[in-house]
Amino acid sequence: MSYKINVVIEKDEYGYYAYCPELSGCQTQGDSIEEVLINIKEAVELYLETLPKDEIMVSLSKEILTTSLEVQVG
Repeated sequence: MSYKINVVIEKDEYGYYAYCPELSGCQTQGDSIEEVLINIKEAVELYLETLPKDEIMVSLSKEILTTSLEVQVG
């Protein structure tokens, strides 16, 4: 079975960091976008394999919204 998963990727001075907001603790890193995408896909697959099907549905039914805001400082 396949699922759509939200993934957040952040870049820092060490490379890329990715995590899945729906799956607490499911995170990884990589030196490139390609590497971190491969790593997070593997991490999500392994994480989901440990969960019962009903718990998968509960975890993946969370609504995740992203947006950007403009703020003024000073």
